[in-house]
Formats: sequence, structure tokens, C-alpha cells
Amino acid sequence: MTSYILNKIFYGFLTLFGVVTVVFFLFSVLPGDPARMMLDQKEDPVQLAQIRKNLGLDQPLWKQYAYYINDLSPISFHNIENETTYTSLSSGKYNYIGLLKLGTNEMVLKTPYLRQSFQKQGKTVSSIIAETLPNTIVLAVASIVIASVFGILLGILSALLKDTWVDRLLLVITSFGMSIPSFFSAIIIAYIFAFLLHNVTGLTMIGSLYEVDDLGEGKHLMLKNLILPAITLGSRPLAVFTQLTRNSLLEVLNQDYIRTAFAKGLSRKTVITKHALRNALNPVITAISGWFASMLAGSVFVEFVFGWNGLGKEIVNALNTLDLPIVMGAVLVIAVMFIVINIIVDILYGVLDPRVRIK
Repeated sequence: MTSYILNKIFYGFLTLFGVVTVVFFLFSVLPGDPARMMLDQKEDPVQLAQIRKNLGLDQPLWKQYAYYINDLSPISFHNIENETTYTSLSSGKYNYIGLLKLGTNEMVLKTPYLRQSFQKQGKTVSSIIAETLPNTIVLAVASIVIASVFGILLGILSALLKDTWVDRLLLVITSFGMSIPSFFSAIIIAYIFAFLLHNVTGLTMIGSLYEVDDLGEGKHLMLKNLILPAITLGSRPLAVFTQLTRNSLLEVLNQDYIRTAFAKGLSRKTVITKHALRNALNPVITAISGWFASMLAGSVFVEFVFGWNGLGKEIVNALNTLDLPIVMGAVLVIAVMFIVINIIVDILYGVLDPRVRIK
């Protein structure tokens, strides 16, 4: 089991390294001068040169990549002799613990440094993500709960009423739900429930988890603003979970041990709840874990449409202003969460199912 876990962690690190490499070189070829962006397009050769040096942009691309890996790595190497180099510890960029001195360099243990925003001067990418990521997690959790609960219940209903008009109606609705992009369904749902039916629902088209009142007296928790974004983000996985639960339950109900349970005189309710449903939910749980990780990345358009102050909205704003460090940092954080969730799920499979460990 230990080798199984270590193997999963190793491949997780390889995947993350690939993501870091692709993200760096992808954004390095984009047009635009970060130094000029930070100066608001002002043409000051001296300041431009100084900013490029501070950002390490005066170095060849391969060295910039090495700097980027060094910034992200928890164990990194820094120059302790020349205070003007990019990797100097005297710059104040790093919170670190010294481990070992190697000549003019020092190996340190530090938190990953995601660099500073181009547009929000003085703010690090880490602090910006720390402000917005909790809202995205809240939205993703609410969405996956709605999708899981209603998806499983509708899937059970569809399986028990197989080939009836209810089953066919649910099939049409779920097929429609799976085919609609999130940004389109967000616009439709916001228009219907927050504009046309505003007097009935009391919901607004734009709002976040916390809002400042008109008197500026402080932030207030506004859970009603979570309803429409959560329903919108959860609509596609809800459709998937419904069909997956239906098909899996129908397959399990055709197994020999289910027929044996009926032959023993057990009630239909007991057979379904205590025997069939437990085994039928295994693929559904797999889908839930995958969709939850995907929601962290797929909430971009939903957050932007509803004005939800999460990581997705921050990514859109950063793309509009070409604030590349925020975009790169956000992509890496989402990738890390995606990899961690998948590793945890794989390890749980190994714990719960001996066949996985054998394989």
C-alpha cells in the first residue's frame, strides 16, 4: 500500500511539473511588455530597465524558466553575495528558513512564491488568490452538493420508473442540461430568476458571498447570492449524475445476487437501499470527485456572469488587463487542487477496494 501511495504522489509531481512548464512557456510567448504594463505605458528607459531586471526579464528565456522553478519550489537556492540578483534573499520576496550554505548560494525552505501582480502594485499573487479562492471553494461545494443530492435522487427515480413517461422526460431534461454551456445557462438563469421573476424570488443578477452595505458599515453575509450561481454551476454535473445513477442502478438490479435477495422474500425497498444502491453508487462517487475538481476551474464564466468575487472572476479580470502573474498563479493553484483531489480519491480506492491495490 505504501508503494501504491508513493507511486501516485510521484506521478502527481510529474504532472504538476508538466503544468508549470507548459504554463510558463505558453505565457512567455504572449505579446506585451510586463515592465511597460507596470509603468502604465510610460516610456522611461531607466525605469523600464530596472523593472525588467527586478523581474528577471533581462535574462535569456531558459534562465527565466529556472528562476520561475526556483520561485515555486519549496526548496530553492539563492545568491547571498550579490544583493542585486533576482534570486537574492535580501529582496524581501521570500519568507524562508535557511538550510545549507553552498559557497555564494544558500539552500532554503520557503513557501512557493507566485510573484507580484503587474496591475495591483504591491500585492502578491498569493495574497490575491487567498482572498478569492475561499469564495470559489464555497461555490464549488454548494454546487456539487446540489448536483449530488438531486442527481442521485432523480437517477433512482428514473431507474425505478424505467421506460415510463417520467423516465423519458428526465432523459430529455438531462440531455438538454449536459449540452448547454455554463456561460449560456448562467445568462438564461440570471435573466429569468433575477430579472423577470425578481419580485417573486428576491434574487439579484449580481452579487457575492459578502457585500458592503450602502452605509459602508461593514461586510454582511449574503447567502441568497449563492443560490443562482450554485444551481447554474451544478446543472451539468446534476444531469451527468442522474444518468449515471440510473444506468448503474439498472445494471446492478440485473445481477444474480439481487434476484437472490428478492427470492429470499426481502422487500423491494430493502433490496434497493441496502444491496443495490450501495454498489450502484461507486461510479457516481468517482464522477463526483472528478466534477468537484473540475468545478474549481470551470467556475470562471459563472462567477463572471453573476459577479461572484471568486478566483474565476479574478482570472477573467487578469486576462483583460494582461496581468499574467495572477493568471499563471491561479492556473497552478487549480492544477494543484485537481491533482491532490485525484490522488486522495485514488488512495481511497486502494484502501476500500483490494483489487485496486493488486493492480
